[in-house]
Amino acid sequence: MADLIQSIQDMLKEETWTRATIGNYTQNNLKELANIVEQTRAQNCVKEVYAICQEHLSHTKDSIIALYICGILDLQKGSLDNSSLITLVDIFQNNHKGNIVTYLCESILADDPNNKFALRTLAEVYLAEGNDKVWELYETLVKIDFEEADLAKLLAEHYESAGDTESAIGYFKKAILRYINANNYNAVKEIWTKLVKYIPDEFDYFQLLRRKISKTMGDMKTTTLMQELYTAYKPEATKENGKWDQAIIILKQNLEIEPKDNWARKEIADCFRGKYAGHSHLEDYIRSSNLTQSYRNVFEAISDFEKHIAFDKGSFVFHRNWGVGIIRKLDNDTLTINFGKVAGIKEMKLSMAVTALKPLAKDHIWVLKATSQKDELAKRVKDDKVWALKTIIKSFDNNCDFKRIKAELVPAILTAGEWTSWNSAAKKILESDSSFGVNPNDISMYTVRDGNITPEEKLSNEFKAQKQFFARVDILMKFFNNEMTDQTSEYFAEMYSYFTGYLKNISKVTEQVLASYLIVQYIGSINKQLAFPVKYTFAELYSKIENPREIYSLLKDSKNTHLKADFLKAIKMLPDWNEQYITLFPTVLDKALLIDLIKEGYVADAQKLAKKAFDSYKDYRETVLFFFKECQNEEWFKGADIPYEKQLITLIDIIELTFHEINNHVNSTENKKINKVATSLLFDSGAIFDYMFSKDEENVKKMYTLIDDVADMDPSYKLLSRNKILEKYPDFKFRVSEEKTTQPKGMIVTAKKLSEKKAELEHIQNVEIPANAADVADAKAKGDLKENQEYKSAKEQQHMLNLRLTKLQEELNTAVVFDPTTSTTAIVSFGTVVTLTNNESGKDEVYTILGPWESDPDNNIISYKSPFGGAILDKKVGTKVEFTINEHKYNYTIKDISKAKNF
Repeated sequence: MADLIQSIQDMLKEETWTRATIGNYTQNNLKELANIVEQTRAQNCVKEVYAICQEHLSHTKDSIIALYICGILDLQKGSLDNSSLITLVDIFQNNHKGNIVTYLCESILADDPNNKFALRTLAEVYLAEGNDKVWELYETLVKIDFEEADLAKLLAEHYESAGDTESAIGYFKKAILRYINANNYNAVKEIWTKLVKYIPDEFDYFQLLRRKISKTMGDMKTTTLMQELYTAYKPEATKENGKWDQAIIILKQNLEIEPKDNWARKEIADCFRGKYAGHSHLEDYIRSSNLTQSYRNVFEAISDFEKHIAFDKGSFVFHRNWGVGIIRKLDNDTLTINFGKVAGIKEMKLSMAVTALKPLAKDHIWVLKATSQKDELAKRVKDDKVWALKTIIKSFDNNCDFKRIKAELVPAILTAGEWTSWNSAAKKILESDSSFGVNPNDISMYTVRDGNITPEEKLSNEFKAQKQFFARVDILMKFFNNEMTDQTSEYFAEMYSYFTGYLKNISKVTEQVLASYLIVQYIGSINKQLAFPVKYTFAELYSKIENPREIYSLLKDSKNTHLKADFLKAIKMLPDWNEQYITLFPTVLDKALLIDLIKEGYVADAQKLAKKAFDSYKDYRETVLFFFKECQNEEWFKGADIPYEKQLITLIDIIELTFHEINNHVNSTENKKINKVATSLLFDSGAIFDYMFSKDEENVKKMYTLIDDVADMDPSYKLLSRNKILEKYPDFKFRVSEEKTTQPKGMIVTAKKLSEKKAELEHIQNVEIPANAADVADAKAKGDLKENQEYKSAKEQQHMLNLRLTKLQEELNTAVVFDPTTSTTAIVSFGTVVTLTNNESGKDEVYTILGPWESDPDNNIISYKSPFGGAILDKKVGTKVEFTINEHKYNYTIKDISKAKNF
């Protein structure tokens, strides 16, 4: 290493390059310097050599040796500073050393294929030489530089002249979007004309451009452009081929900007004539609306015309009380409308119809439901979901959410059960089918596109409509991970720039800034062309985070993102990562962190955290639960020397603490979750009982007392504890207050009966109620409700069904499924068969004790909540019981208690 450094120092001292000697410089000289750079890296003296060359440049700025060595070393370490290489290339360019410039640029690109300076410089050389490779370089530059518009236009014109229209269109699209962002209207107008020529049918795309131009350059700039597009939708010579709806939209948009545009006003009247050719009152309505008269407000005139033109013989309408009807006759200003069975034939003045009726298209879902056989319509809806979705969405001004879709289908066409599977398939269609889009202002509203759109545009529209940051992250990553999308498209660039924008001027590291950093770094690592120069290292960003645990919690993952995992991976690269992992663990609660700590020798740190968690359980509740459940058998955890009894008592303490906070409405949702987990760890796993019975009776008494002292503990767990204790210690003496077993809150039921009741509830909701609703509607349609006995009967049935439904729902809400493993024969309780000796007759009577749902007195199955069941509940064998029910005295002795079977 010392010899190499000395050799470089000697070379720098002896360097006598002048303009004359530069002329004699060859590629071999550069190859010798390249060899020195490789030796520098091989001998691990990069820092020393770099420092020597930098010092030399401070007083000899045009040193070829120093510039080359510093430039290549900067390049190889990924530095954003290309100044040394730029200076070096300039020196050779100024001295007309084209071959050296080419060699330098190709060498740079070998290490950094996306180096913009080298690409542009080499492109200049190739262009001067007439080398066709220049087009490949231009393509690369357009891919990596999202602001490069001129080269995109140049490429488009190149492919256009070569007859490759598809490639030309692609580059024209890139160019026009970039010129819009650059506010270059003249270039936009030039390319607009090209696109109108090549892709006039892509109406939605032109609408996208119009919105962007309006936002960037102002509304007035759009009118001339849209007027040019208009000619493609309303051919002058053959009006019958005109796309009237699109043409009318264009004219309305222009009139919104210039309401006094008489040309547009005249054109829209002509478009209406083309669209409604054959309407019996077309000219009358144009004349009466004053559509062609400049003195009337143009939009009032359009509105007046469109309201009237919708009413013609054979058209469908909707009335809020009479439903769907069809216009059978239009006589001057009087409409004759057939509303079918509901209201029959109605006559209405046109002036009233305009306000009282809603015109419907022939393919409106309401029209189809009114005119089609239900079975046939249901079959088509099930078989052709795309058609069904398009029909419903278009029926509501091409702007419809899933609530509306469901409302139109259930229960009129599909049952609730059929809807479940249909709904799942329909959502997949809306997500994948390019003929569907979303409202740019509301992600929940779906639209139908006039033509299919690219996956890129579809995702871009979803991105714009989505207002939530992490939902946008998911859309970006869906775009990036989709093999069918073009990551070099302007759509991706626009989405990507949203996140890179968070990284330009960072004053505070929020969850959005951190997520943006993680996303940009990940994307850049996969696709070098998308690498973004972030000014800060992760260590610098992390130092700005005020609360790492909080910011970790605020990161939101999805099926397309793993931000939390990426955050932890980045932390692992910090010098004090072990300390940070310990700090984050109570929030992360991921065993992978512990594995990394133990593997790297930080056992004592992990043990210290475990002890701290159990000692300060109020602040580490979930951490305690994690350690107890996941680490119980780990050697490092055993080495922490936390007594097992202490662990169990800590869980009981957590249960009591969470009950206290729940009762005081403190973090109720979180506390209920923690309470449930802690209770399950103690009782469902049997941990508390294994330890309780592992020692003597005193240990049983101590542990049970701790359980019993938790006032809000679910009585079923106390009952379970009592039963298990009595099985092992039949003469165990509980405290005086424990003479009677407290039954669980709610109503104890068997799993079998619960299943039956749920099925009954579902049948009422999905079968009986919809059937009754149909009966009510049919009866109502017959009119004269006062004397309509069918209607009254259907309404009474509706009332009874609602009462049954309410009662059943209330019972289900309080139902507690009986756990057969808690059954005991020590006392009379749920799930036991009791043999009673009648002390007056001397005869035995046998009863099964179950719940209200299972009760069957004729077969001696008694509810524990009944007066009889309550009187014998909790009694032991040999106990004498006397009680009175409905003035009848009973006198029994408990003879035998056994477990009930098959219930």
